[in-house]
Amino acid sequence: MIPARYAATRFPAKLMQLLGEKTVIRHTYDNTKATGLFDEVMVVTDSDIIYEEITRHGGKAKMSVQEHESGSDRIAEAVADMDVDIVVNVQGDEPFVRREPLEKLLEVFRGDAGSGHNDVQVGSLVQVLKEQRFIEDPNYVKVALDKNNNALFFSRSVIPYPRDPSAAAIYYEHIGVYAFRKQALLQFTAWPVSPLEAVEKVECLRYLENGIPIRMVITTYMGVEIDTPEDLERAAKLL
Repeated sequence: MIPARYAATRFPAKLMQLLGEKTVIRHTYDNTKATGLFDEVMVVTDSDIIYEEITRHGGKAKMSVQEHESGSDRIAEAVADMDVDIVVNVQGDEPFVRREPLEKLLEVFRGDAGSGHNDVQVGSLVQVLKEQRFIEDPNYVKVALDKNNNALFFSRSVIPYPRDPSAAAIYYEHIGVYAFRKQALLQFTAWPVSPLEAVEKVECLRYLENGIPIRMVITTYMGVEIDTPEDLERAAKLL
């Protein structure tokens, strides 16, 4: 499921911006479908313009019935009546979606070898941030991980803070791709916005604040997430 809002605070109508010969949202949809990993790929939107953009090019889209604060809320409404096990949320502003990271993400939901048991409820992706300007940029959400690659905290601030410059610090950027067991996603939407989520404006903190671990998968490269006009310029060069 690809949640897609037309309005965006930092960069209005960003999903309808041209990136090469196609809009950002079509790159995201086409590349997600091209992975061949999913039984169904669908854009979920509050916008007639985005709905029309996807469907007139042969894609699947669904209009949201209600107003939603987050992409997770939007797709939870869409999948509530669907017979599905795992729901993957690829943000609409991720035009460089590739098969390998998504395949690694889905892998964490498979049963452990021999036991068939797996208790992962939510998973997501991170990549290593190396450039200092991105580490310090609040548009880049950073994640601290435990030794099992579960998320300890998400923040727009620099985490970990380099109090000891001689200690090696690894900075992970959260990539806006999630996978959920359907029940965990529906649970998420039943909870109110949590205090840390409200402060940081990072929706996955709601899971952590309600005691649901998030298993993070480290990937090497996911391209550029389109949050600002500068990101669009970087994406165009990458394309």
